[in-house]
Amino acid sequence: MNRTGRALALGCLLLLQPLLASAGGNSLLIPAMGRCTLNTQPEDLPQALAACKEAAQSGDVQAQYELGEYYYDGKNTPRDLNQALNYFEQASLQGHAQAQYNLGVMFFRGEGVKANNVQAYILLKISAVNGDEDALDVADEVSGQMRRDELEVATQVLGQIFRKYLLELQTADGRTPFSPLP
Repeated sequence: MNRTGRALALGCLLLLQPLLASAGGNSLLIPAMGRCTLNTQPEDLPQALAACKEAAQSGDVQAQYELGEYYYDGKNTPRDLNQALNYFEQASLQGHAQAQYNLGVMFFRGEGVKANNVQAYILLKISAVNGDEDALDVADEVSGQMRRDELEVATQVLGQIFRKYLLELQTADGRTPFSPLP
């Protein structure tokens, strides 16, 4: 995140402070970031890890992402790329842009999986569509190392994914993808 982005994020947090205080601890107003608190004291880590795994198992996308980060970084536990891959995949399937980015980078570098530039490119492009700012730059780096036929396959797959998405939007509530929101 650049300096302006950090300043904007900090400003938003400062504006939220009074809202959070007056909300009586309403968890709906608390940002989802850092939900698992896995950077806790070593004696509290087993309980925090168990709670985070339970949340991830129940489908909590942020918990899935944070567990992926936990196992990928290997700061408080031995690095486990298989676990990281598993949790990043779960969060990625739910549209978590950072998980998609990390998964794409893992495929690009061959970390925990066989290197696969086509898969990496697809994941990074989807991550970019979902809002990850760095994904396009890395996707460009990946495409620079791809053969033409690989790039064509990746582009075709992305086209199919987006066509399917548009069709789902068209059939939802009988609207077209470009009709105004209710």
